[in-house]
Amino acid sequence: MGKNLEVIALTKKMLRDAIDQNTYWKKDARAPMPKSKAIWLVSNTRIEEEDYCGVIGYEDTEMISFIYMFPDLASTPNDKPKKVYWMISWWVSPKYKDTVLGTYIYNEAVNLTGKQILIKSYAENVTAFYEKQPFTVVASRLRHTIFFSLDASMLIGRFRFLKSFKFFLNIFDNLSYRFLRGINKSKLKNRVKGLSYDYINQIDDETWSFIEPLCKNDLIYKTKEYINWQLSNIQYTQAPLLWKHPYRYLQTGISDNIHLHNLKIMKGEETIGFLSYVINYNEFNIKYFLVKDEQNYDTCVDALIENLIQTKRTFIFTDDSRLSDTISKRYKTIFRHKVTKKGLAHDETNLDLENINLLNRDGHFY
Repeated sequence: MGKNLEVIALTKKMLRDAIDQNTYWKKDARAPMPKSKAIWLVSNTRIEEEDYCGVIGYEDTEMISFIYMFPDLASTPNDKPKKVYWMISWWVSPKYKDTVLGTYIYNEAVNLTGKQILIKSYAENVTAFYEKQPFTVVASRLRHTIFFSLDASMLIGRFRFLKSFKFFLNIFDNLSYRFLRGINKSKLKNRVKGLSYDYINQIDDETWSFIEPLCKNDLIYKTKEYINWQLSNIQYTQAPLLWKHPYRYLQTGISDNIHLHNLKIMKGEETIGFLSYVINYNEFNIKYFLVKDEQNYDTCVDALIENLIQTKRTFIFTDDSRLSDTISKRYKTIFRHKVTKKGLAHDETNLDLENINLLNRDGHFY
């Protein structure tokens, strides 16, 4: 390893100062996160000024490693929320992949949090590592990607030899999307009659009264203020000329088409569901899907599909298996990809998980 190595524990206060001084977002630099994501992060009132938001490793002025983490509040049986830390991502520069740097910065992050770590999911290449660490699996779930077209870009990404056939794949991709879109629109025609959608930028008291009882058994303690922060569009930057953006970044947040939509699903004057989703390129990523009464579940799925079709996205991303199954039963799809993801809690968090669930919306900070 190089001689001039430095590891910095990044607090909320330090991140706020970095925003003001534009520390990480210089031309041609690699930033730990988009600046909009940093601005969003420091607006979270659950994070105190001296709480940690990450650990950064430098060689001279080059960032060579980064762990993205920040505190949250977990629900407890005695209704006294417990402070925990999400470890969102763990990145090490390829040139340091075979050194001790990755393990060192990981241990530094764990110790800074007092070992109060939660991990929503992790990459397959670190499975063996976590199996040797003092973590308990708190949730094992399927992550679903539901395709409504052939998705040429994803096929090429998986099978590089198809790049030579990109022109023809794009044609088949477009045709498959149009064909399925027509079938699914015809299915929707009578199913969404009488529905309206109240699109909102901020949750009010009336909306919160609908959401609150549906989140009472979530792993993460929910308040109106917290959900308004989680579902705020300030975390994203629209960049119409994305290829001219001056810096690189590790976390999602900048795109020529990225936006979060929050809506109440209305039947007459009654709110029957709440939906929040992010669109990014062709992706329709579901953050919240809440339905109060069982009899309205399928109708709210129909509302989701109508939004999907209107936004012209080609695949849905969710950890909600019931939602995925219902979509696949009620609508035509090309295929559905499933991969098992495990949520972990450090043994020293001592969380009582018997009556609390790690759900799609918990730790969903995409």
